[in-house]
Amino acid sequence: MIVLDTSGHFAALSRRDSFHGTASALLRDEPGPRVIPAAILGELAYLIEQRLSIRVLDLLLFDIERGLFSLDLGAEDIPRVRELIRRYADLPLGLVDAAVVACTERNGGRVLTADFRHFGVVAREGTIVLALAP
Repeated sequence: MIVLDTSGHFAALSRRDSFHGTASALLRDEPGPRVIPAAILGELAYLIEQRLSIRVLDLLLFDIERGLFSLDLGAEDIPRVRELIRRYADLPLGLVDAAVVACTERNGGRVLTADFRHFGVVAREGTIVLALAP
């Protein structure tokens, strides 16, 4: 099981990204489920629209529609998201990253991210595992 952060998912999509090979192989080889916290969709869509194409965005949405990725993050996660935002205010962790952490913790899996600055701090405390090594 793997939870995708914006940076990890974008790396898997963009051949120009320095983590592309590792991220795309990890996603290809991951038996699933592959979880996308709903909070990352706006960020991810913006990056895809600006740096890749509307066609790539459409393919991502099709993959979600056909169940290749499952959307996650419900109202029950908000107390943990709020706690994480307060706990890591000095980073700052922020809503999207806190949602990714909350989903990863609840699902007991790993997070695919290239954001080692933020997620590395949380991983060192032992609540999540990074799928990519810095």
